[in-house]
Amino acid sequence: MSSPVQRYAEATVPTEYGLFDLVVFRDARDGAEHLAIVHGDVRDAEAVHVRVHSECLTGEVLHSLKCDCREQLDHALRHIAAQERGVVLYLRQEGRGIGLGNKIRAYALQQQGADTVDANRMLGFSDDLRSYDAASAMLDDLGVRSVLLLTNNPAKVDGLRAEGVAVAGRLPVHIPPNEHNRGYLLTKRARMGHLLSDLGELLLDAE
Repeated sequence: MSSPVQRYAEATVPTEYGLFDLVVFRDARDGAEHLAIVHGDVRDAEAVHVRVHSECLTGEVLHSLKCDCREQLDHALRHIAAQERGVVLYLRQEGRGIGLGNKIRAYALQQQGADTVDANRMLGFSDDLRSYDAASAMLDDLGVRSVLLLTNNPAKVDGLRAEGVAVAGRLPVHIPPNEHNRGYLLTKRARMGHLLSDLGELLLDAE
């Protein structure tokens, strides 16, 4: 079975977090360009600290306060830069896979009182349309043998394992909520199974 992605371009780039090797993979199915942000030598390495991160233009570019995506990405980049080796996979799966336009349509429904899950369903989408076959293929190309996954989402662990990724464990991502995203985080915890018990009283303040 052929890989869904092909290595397309690579270069070493200095960032405020440190020096990273950037490897672009082009998805053969839709032309999307996914990015592996690599620190250190990960080939044939076990228990590599890895963040599989989905694109969020509103959070990462506009610094929207409705989600914690930018803070999670920032945390992941700082974290792997502090390790001997690590990878952030930046996947082009905006809005849990529904795309930017539909994500903004979902935001409009949330303004009317729907939570993030119901808004997706009202638009005719499932709760999460993301897939992880591209991530698996990217890790295989990079030669990563097993990963410690930076995530609060057990479904992401299951999704990667279903695609053949050896997930040796999970590393929680601690991002304090703000007044605008508490409801979003509560929904992720209550309806999507995200492991956010570490936020405890900070989230309870919004209930």
